[in-house]
Amino acid sequence: MTRPQRRGVLRTVREDLAAARRGDPAARGDLENAIVYSGLHAIWAYRVTHRLWVAQGLPGSRTAARILAQVTRTLTGIEIHPGARIGRRFFIDHGFGVVIGETAVVGDDVLVFHGVTLGGRGGGPGPGSKRHPTVGDRVVLGAGSALIGGITVGDDAVIGAGTVVTKDVPVNSVVTGIAGTARPRSGHEGVPEL
Repeated sequence: MTRPQRRGVLRTVREDLAAARRGDPAARGDLENAIVYSGLHAIWAYRVTHRLWVAQGLPGSRTAARILAQVTRTLTGIEIHPGARIGRRFFIDHGFGVVIGETAVVGDDVLVFHGVTLGGRGGGPGPGSKRHPTVGDRVVLGAGSALIGGITVGDDAVIGAGTVVTKDVPVNSVVTGIAGTARPRSGHEGVPEL
């Protein structure tokens, strides 16, 4: 690694630590945060796996990226696909249960709480298939929120805890609630009557 590359890595680590302090009022200090915050461990591992994922001409790099991503998932409880694209100063607070899919794109200065899913819906496999959300800059994703499909969440949006989002979200918006709709039971759902 060259000196400029080392400086770039150190700058990124400093930015991530600052994002942790900004995103978590209980953050005590950089050393403690670097040691105990699983969200930081997950994003740092992701940055390595993503470099492997996009490496050109390095045989086995995608397999190595997937293996490291699975080890990281086991250790942190956070699953970030190496193919996802995540911006700077990204922070996952209380990260257990976070899932970020392969074609997800996440902007800068995004704060994510535990249990968030950036999940896919349809679109089929293969290059060019956008199955996961695109999240803008300075977005907050509340605990347990699920963003499903190739939707776009605009800059400065806030997604409330437990919210299910299946449609685009405008810039500077707050979204709460669940997108499900009620219908009469048909009796064929495979769920017993209580």
